[in-house]
Amino acid sequence: MTHDIVLDQGWAPPACTLPTAERPLRVAEFDALFAETVRAVRREERARLRLELRFSPEHAARAAELTARENGCCSLFTFTLTIAGGGLTLDVAVPPEHAGVLDALQARAGAAARSTAPAEAGRPA
Repeated sequence: MTHDIVLDQGWAPPACTLPTAERPLRVAEFDALFAETVRAVRREERARLRLELRFSPEHAARAAELTARENGCCSLFTFTLTIAGGGLTLDVAVPPEHAGVLDALQARAGAAARSTAPAEAGRPA
């Protein structure tokens, strides 16, 4: 059933070469990263999404490793991880014809950001 949910949300475009059985596991990895790190989600353009992540060296390393693996099977993504001024952002871009993939990614990341917002509000800056 998880497999059907993944495909229904447009997560895996036809160009993805990750074996179908591994796709729910990859989605779970992104969900865990989002739940633990996403502070804000902004759609910069139709084909570009910006995720503001909680800064730590561990979060930066985890995001870099996961996005590198994702780029290995779905080369349509361009991931840009930026560490500057004590902040951490992950920009995700796709060709315009694959903007639907970003819709699914934005929905998942946004849900994670909303679910952690009360916990973030109580943390010191």
